[in-house]
Amino acid sequence: MDFTGKIVLVTGASRGIGRVTAQQFARQGARVAVHYHTNEKAAEETFKSLDGDSHIIVQADIADAGDVQRMVSQVIDGMGGLNIVVNNAAIYAEHPIAKISFDEWQATWNQILQTNLVGAANVMFCAAQHMMANGGGHIVNVSSRGAFRGEPDAPAYGASKAGLNALSQSMAVALAPHNIFVTVVAPGWVETDMALAELAGPKGDSVRNQSPLGRIARPEEVAHTILFLASSESAFLTGAVVDVNGASYLRT
Repeated sequence: MDFTGKIVLVTGASRGIGRVTAQQFARQGARVAVHYHTNEKAAEETFKSLDGDSHIIVQADIADAGDVQRMVSQVIDGMGGLNIVVNNAAIYAEHPIAKISFDEWQATWNQILQTNLVGAANVMFCAAQHMMANGGGHIVNVSSRGAFRGEPDAPAYGASKAGLNALSQSMAVALAPHNIFVTVVAPGWVETDMALAELAGPKGDSVRNQSPLGRIARPEEVAHTILFLASSESAFLTGAVVDVNGASYLRT
């Protein structure tokens, strides 16, 4: 997969899947815009780890429509275009229905949907305007196994990812005539900083054993799938949702 000369925006690139995805794109010749929300230090660490040059760092609150519009414009103006978007930024919060107040319930739903679904939709809209006028592009959205398996303690997260799947498929149909290809990668558990505490705790073995492989995904495996979906050779996969969960959840 050769991305020489391609301009890629990776949201949530300060750590985890986003960081490794940015690194892999840069290794394959792409120029990368590293997005972060609040963790500037981590974003700088990602930036410094990228092969090549001509990369940039951009800051935005994905839940803020104005911030999203500014960020995408900054990438296009500062880098001379935009060919690929990876919508990776997301938040997760548990809010079990039996244990929280109605006010907490509403606040959590609003926060998560605004970032994970509406924010991602706004990134897609702003990027697509440029892509439609400039020959097309690729959009890869990062969903979750939770969109299918269910998230009883984090229902807003599961719903946001299910919505992202539906949004992606709608946009795959709407944008295909403009040579814009939209796909989804849906990971299960991934070895990121956020997962380390759970994996090191008493539930670690049960999490790993959800997969018959006896482990969870490495960020590099998810990133590799993202790059494949963003490559020109995968255009006919537009509309697909690709599971990267080690057979921990199977669907037909």
